[in-house]
Amino acid sequence: MSNKTLFESCTLGALTLANRIVMAPLTRNRAGPGLVPGELAAEYYAQRASAGLLIAEATQVSPQAQGYQDTPGVYTDAQIAGWRKVTDAVHDKGGRIFLQLWHVGRISHVDLQPGGAAPVAPSAIRAPTKTFVNNRFVDVSEPRALALDEIPGVIADFRKAAANAISAGFDGVEIHGANGYLLDQFAKDGANKRTDAYGGSVENRARLMLEVAEAVADEIGPERTGIRLSPVSPANGISCSDPQAQFDYIVDKLDALGIVYIHVVEGATGGPRDVAPFDFEGLRRRFSNIYIANNGYDRDLAETRLAAGHADLFAFGRPFISNPDLVERLKTAAPLAEMDTATLYGGGAAGYTDYPALSPGD
Repeated sequence: MSNKTLFESCTLGALTLANRIVMAPLTRNRAGPGLVPGELAAEYYAQRASAGLLIAEATQVSPQAQGYQDTPGVYTDAQIAGWRKVTDAVHDKGGRIFLQLWHVGRISHVDLQPGGAAPVAPSAIRAPTKTFVNNRFVDVSEPRALALDEIPGVIADFRKAAANAISAGFDGVEIHGANGYLLDQFAKDGANKRTDAYGGSVENRARLMLEVAEAVADEIGPERTGIRLSPVSPANGISCSDPQAQFDYIVDKLDALGIVYIHVVEGATGGPRDVAPFDFEGLRRRFSNIYIANNGYDRDLAETRLAAGHADLFAFGRPFISNPDLVERLKTAAPLAEMDTATLYGGGAAGYTDYPALSPGD
């Protein structure tokens, strides 16, 4: 057993974090014209800078990578400048912040795609889920399978986006390899029916995720590269017949790359932790660097698993939305404010930057 605590400083690569609490990436659909994060985003993240690490919301690496309206990008000069305001605000508060890099793959709609094109995917299989476009939830569009000669372009988009994130002042990036988006779609055989070098075997289905990780780590350094994984989550209609073999292999290869962390959704994203059998403790043992545990954690569960050595950092998601001072509330066992679900996606300051911190004496 360990005597580590959630509220002590720790290291992440070359960074010193103030505590072991991570703000998970949270899509809020509030990017402005040109999909640029605005002044409200800078205020929002700065309010939450007491987390040991902030992971900014999923951010598309290219126009093709977008799957929901009003989500930010990191592929134009204006977007980079917008994100610079965010990172400056967080660093002024003493915080550390990574950017999550995103390609949604088949979780998109023709109205969001350049030229009204079909979304791309490993295979032409429509996901049984919805997206948010034109101010309403609609079924995702039928995708087309990426051609083999298009795949290097996707990898290049992630590489360039990582470089842009560093230019914008981020301390590092998190590759989004989870929740039924493009890299997860390639890894899991429910969505990937390819018969070329990117389909079929465990090794082939892992190839795109690993090639993206290698490109990003080569571009900005493995010490500034993390990745999010969700081995058994059914999010966005994804499924895998062999998740243990698939993700044991992926994590072994990520470990060999020397990336700084894996951020693992343990169970169904935002749902039951026991949705399917999986040895998460074994996965943690396969990885030499930082393991960030995610899904349904509260202070008691995080402290128990920290003491047992099952994880190094702990990601909290929705509690950070309505509790900008979540770290202090967890530390002092103060009550948590409730989230207003009506203001979760889109809009302005209401339900975004207007949740108050505790007052003295609360």
